[in-house]
Amino acid sequence: FGLSSRTWFVLQNPDFVLVWEEPLSSQREESRGVSPAHKEWRKVFLNKLRDCGLLQEQKEVIEAKTKITFVLLSAPWSVLCYYAEEISLRVPLQVNIQVFTAPITNWSAQIFSRLSLPNLLSQDVPNPPPDFYTCQFRNNKLQRFLGSNNKNTFFKTSQRHQVLYEILARTAYGSVKRGEVGIDRLITEQVFTAAYPLHEGGFRLPTPPVSPQSLVLREILYSYWATWSSWRHYQPLDHIREYFGEKIALYFAWLGFYTGWLLPASLVGTVVFLFGFWLMATDVPAKELCDSGNSFTMCPLCNICSHWNYSSICVTFKAGIMFDNGGTVFFSVFMSLWSVTFLEYWKRTCSVLSHRWDCSEFQDIEERPRPEFTAMAPMTMRNSVTGAEEPYFPHTKRLNRTMTGCMVIILMVENLCVHMCLVDVCFCVCAYVCLQAGRVASISGSVLNLLVILMLSKVYTSLARLLTRWGERHREQSELQNVSSCYLFVVFRFIGYPRNYKTLFGVRNEDCGAGGCLIELAQELLVIMVGKQLINNAQEFIWPKLRCWWQKRKSSHWPKQAREKGGDEERTEVQEEEVFPWETDYQLLGCEGLFSEYLEMVIQFGFITIFVAACPLAPLFALINNWVEIRLDAQKFVTEYRRPVGERAQDIGIWFPILQVIAHVAVLSNAFLIAFTSSFLPRLYYAYTRDRTLTGFINFTLATAPRNYNQQHTPCRYQGFRDADGDYLPEYFHLLAIRLTFVIVFEHVVFSIGRLIDLIVPDVPEEVELKMKREHYMAKQALAENQVKTLRS
Repeated sequence: FGLSSRTWFVLQNPDFVLVWEEPLSSQREESRGVSPAHKEWRKVFLNKLRDCGLLQEQKEVIEAKTKITFVLLSAPWSVLCYYAEEISLRVPLQVNIQVFTAPITNWSAQIFSRLSLPNLLSQDVPNPPPDFYTCQFRNNKLQRFLGSNNKNTFFKTSQRHQVLYEILARTAYGSVKRGEVGIDRLITEQVFTAAYPLHEGGFRLPTPPVSPQSLVLREILYSYWATWSSWRHYQPLDHIREYFGEKIALYFAWLGFYTGWLLPASLVGTVVFLFGFWLMATDVPAKELCDSGNSFTMCPLCNICSHWNYSSICVTFKAGIMFDNGGTVFFSVFMSLWSVTFLEYWKRTCSVLSHRWDCSEFQDIEERPRPEFTAMAPMTMRNSVTGAEEPYFPHTKRLNRTMTGCMVIILMVENLCVHMCLVDVCFCVCAYVCLQAGRVASISGSVLNLLVILMLSKVYTSLARLLTRWGERHREQSELQNVSSCYLFVVFRFIGYPRNYKTLFGVRNEDCGAGGCLIELAQELLVIMVGKQLINNAQEFIWPKLRCWWQKRKSSHWPKQAREKGGDEERTEVQEEEVFPWETDYQLLGCEGLFSEYLEMVIQFGFITIFVAACPLAPLFALINNWVEIRLDAQKFVTEYRRPVGERAQDIGIWFPILQVIAHVAVLSNAFLIAFTSSFLPRLYYAYTRDRTLTGFINFTLATAPRNYNQQHTPCRYQGFRDADGDYLPEYFHLLAIRLTFVIVFEHVVFSIGRLIDLIVPDVPEEVELKMKREHYMAKQALAENQVKTLRS
C-alpha cells in the first residue's frame, strides 16, 4: 500500500489494540509462558500486519512486576478501501442526500395506539443514528457514496473495526497447515493476552450535566438502556446496532420480543393456576379422599415400609389439583399455538430489522467465509450466486469429523442418562427412610439434579465448542442436559404391583406421589428452571464485577514508566496518574460472545413449552427472569466488557431452527403428559361411563393387592386398573385407547392450526418488500448514472 515500515506514527485514535504481558524478571519467563517461540510468532505476526499496510505504535507500561506492551493499530485510507470492498461493507448512497426513517415495528405500541392510550413504554433517546440508502462499497464508484469527501468519517467506527479484525484474523504467523493463523489462535496460545477495539469514551454521565444531544453513544446506551430504571422502556435497538453491530443488536431485539410475548402467556398461566385454587375447594374426589378416614389402607411404598392410610395425604392431593386439572389442557393447547405464532411473528420482525439494518441479503450475497476458514481451506469453489471463487472444504473430508462429533454427543447423552438415573436412585433410597420424609427427599433429589446439571453444563459446553471448531458442527446439542432430567422424571415410571414390583439397579422403582405425577414434575421443573435462573443471574451480576475488580487490582496504578516506540524513535516518560483509554479498556473483561446467552434463553423456552402442562406458572417466572436478564446483559456489554467487534447478521442463526424443533417437540410432549401423566382423561372417562359428579372416583382408581400377597400381608390397595390376580381390567385398555387417540387428535389439531398460522402470516411484510425493491432500483440507477458519465467523459 506504499507505506514505509520504518515510519513512526502517533496514533491518537487507534482502530484496534493488541496487548501482551511479560515478567520483568528473566527467571520468571518460563513460569509465565513467555517462550522464544511465542516471541518469534509475535514478531512475524506484527511484521506481516505492517506489510499489510497497518500503522503501528507500541506503548510499554512498566508496573511493579510486569511489563505490559500495547500495540496500537490503525488502517490508512487505502487499506480501508481495499478491505471494505473485499468484505462487502455497505455504505450510504448519495441519492439526493436524503435521510429516511422507518419506525421499528412494535406490537405493544400498536395496541396502545389503537386504544388511544399513552405509551408508557416508549422513550425519546437522543441522537438516533441516521438511516440511508446503502449498497456494497466499490472503490471505483467512490464519488457516488455519501461523505466520500471526508476520509476520516466516511467509514463508521464499527466498520473500521471490522476491517482491522478481518486482517488480524486471516494473517498467518506460522504454518497454515497446522492452523497457525489469526489473532484468536495467538490469544489461545497466550502469545497475546488481548485484542480489542476501544470504547468511545466512558459510560458515566458527565458532571456537571450536559444536554442529552451532547452525550456520546456509550453514555446514551448506559443512561437509556443499561440502568435499572430503564426496565419498563423499549430498548434503543438502533443505538445498540450502531455501537455493537447487527449480531448483538439482533440478540437483544429477539430477547425483548420474546419477553414481550411472555406477558400474555404469563397472564393466561396465572389465571389457570388460580382456577386450580378454586378447584381445590370444590373437587369431589379430593373431598372424598379427605373424608375417607381409614377406608383405604394402602400397600407399603417400599420393602421396609409399613401400610398407610390414603386419607393421610389429603393436603398433597389437593395441591396436585392446582397443577392437574382441565385448565392445564387448555393452557397446553394455548402455549403450543403461542410458540408457533411467536416464531412466525419473530420472522416478520426479524425481516423488518434486517432490512432496516441493511442485512437482508447478507447470507446469500454479502457474507464472507470466516477468515480462519479462508486461510486453512484446501481448495476453492465458485459461488453459485455471486460467481466468485470462495474457499471450500470438501464434504467427504468433513464426514469423518461429523461422525466423530455425533458419537461424542451420543456418549454425552448416555453419560447424562446414567447420572440422572443414579440421582433418582439416590433420592428413592432416601425416601425409603420414612414416609413423612418423602417430599423432603424428592425436593433434595431435584436440587441434586440441578447441581449435576450445572456441573455437567460447563463440561458439555466446552466440549461442544471444541467440536464446533474441529468439525465445523453446530453447537445446539449442549442444551440437552437441562431438559433431560424432566424427561427422565416422566419416562422412568415402571412400577409393577405387589409381589411383582419392578426394580432399577436393584432398588424398587418409586411410584408417583399421592398428588399425582404432574405435581412432582412441577416441583422438578420449578427447582431446575427457577434455581438455574437464580444462580445464573447471581453469577452474571456478581462474577463479572469480581473479575473486573481483580483485573483492576492487578493493574493498580503504581508510579509507572511508559515507553513509546515507533520505527527508529523511542520516547520514555514517567506517568503518575494519567491512564490512557487502551489501558482503561484492558482492565475490562473480554467479551465472551452470545453463545451462553442464547443457550440460556433457548433452554428456558424449552422449559415453558415442553413441560408447561405441569406448571402454568413457568411463563411468569420466565418473564420476571428476562426483565432482569436484559438489564444484566446490557450492563455487561456497556460497562464490564471490552468493546466487541461488530458483526453483521441477518437473523439469530441456528437458534431459530432449534426453537422451531422445540415448538414441535412441545406439542408431542404436552400431548403425552396430559394423556399418560395427568388424571384428566381418567376423570373424563369415569364421568362419561359412571358418575358425572365423580363420586367414587378414588375407589375406581385403586386396585386390590393380589390374593397371594394378601394371604401373607394385611389386605391393601394400590393405584392401578388390575383384578385380584394382577391382570389388567378392561378399563385399562379402554383408557389406553382413549389416551392414544387423544395424543393423535391433540397433535393433529395443533399442527394443523400452526400450519394455518404459518400460511396466513407472511414472513416478510408487504411494505418491507416494496422498500427492498425501491432500494434495489435506486442503487442500480445511482451506479448506472456514474457508469454513463464515465463513458461520456
